[in-house]
Amino acid sequence: MLEKALRLYTPSLSEKALAEFLADKCDDLGFENIHIDEVGNLIATKGSGSPKILLCGHMDTVPGKIKVRNENGHIYGRGASDAKAPLMSMLLAAASVQNSNGTVVFAAVVDEEGNATGIKSLVKQKLDIDYAIFGEPSGIKNITIAYKGRIAINLKINVGDSAHASAPWLAKNAIEESYIFTTAIKKALEGNQEGKPKSMMLTAVLTEIKGGTSHNVTAVECDAIMDIRIPVDMNCKMVGEKIATTVQEVAKKQGVNAFYSILDETEPFEAPHTSPLVRALTLGILDVEKARPQLIRKTGTGDMNIIGNALSIPVVTYGPGDPHASHTIDEHVSSDEYLRSIEVFKRMLDHLKRLHDNHIGSGK
Repeated sequence: MLEKALRLYTPSLSEKALAEFLADKCDDLGFENIHIDEVGNLIATKGSGSPKILLCGHMDTVPGKIKVRNENGHIYGRGASDAKAPLMSMLLAAASVQNSNGTVVFAAVVDEEGNATGIKSLVKQKLDIDYAIFGEPSGIKNITIAYKGRIAINLKINVGDSAHASAPWLAKNAIEESYIFTTAIKKALEGNQEGKPKSMMLTAVLTEIKGGTSHNVTAVECDAIMDIRIPVDMNCKMVGEKIATTVQEVAKKQGVNAFYSILDETEPFEAPHTSPLVRALTLGILDVEKARPQLIRKTGTGDMNIIGNALSIPVVTYGPGDPHASHTIDEHVSSDEYLRSIEVFKRMLDHLKRLHDNHIGSGK
């Protein structure tokens, strides 16, 4: 099944063939309410009763084809790691759910590698769920419990006038002023963080800069884009206020016009470590791997931020595969790890039923 899925080339917003393939498989495996929604997500349910868990993975891959092959215990292909192996392992595990043992909502979403069209549409559907797992390559012994938040800003500097490059004292240079602003923002956000692990650090990075109209004229305008990642002990409001204050202070000091707009704003998210979901997945990994998994905080920002914050439920990210193999020219997944992960998901669903019932019964 995984090899068949990998043979379907599915760059972002070209996932239709895989959605139809999965719809047929869901039908064969006894799923119900199988449908493809208006943006192209495939959604199906299995089982009944509580708990209700969303198992969600993405169908799209980054562009670029890789010959699908199975050799030396590894399956190669674009999406083998990110994220068709996690997607298929969740589907096959969900197929084992019996009625009255809980409900699984299986969702294969579009455009995760693009603008998150699929997950944003899914959140708007107001799913009735207690827990969610996103299928991404974490490695079979790691559970991702937290992702940083993100603010992306576009900073526009206008100095009002230009000068010939041979007489630069006649006007301010928007590109040079832009550097003063971005350096000040970086310093204001990243200061006083000595000794913190990278997963708990606030970071600000200049990612794009555009300014100037000619090789021998100073720039009147400059646009700079900054990507800011926010740890779980902060929020977008705190960081936004610090950016606003810094821009205001520097503009006053430098005597130039500065405006910034927010391009993206995603709150950080961390799942409660003692939730039935984290405990059930931990037990599932212990059953199969005979080792306690590592709970990790990632420095990136993921789909679980969007659904975890929107629904206020425990959400984790988990799946077979090495995240460092993602997007590479020889992307692959270990066949053995892929098969073991299906067993982990099955065991997790069994444990979750018991732990959820105990959790509700104890009135927590």
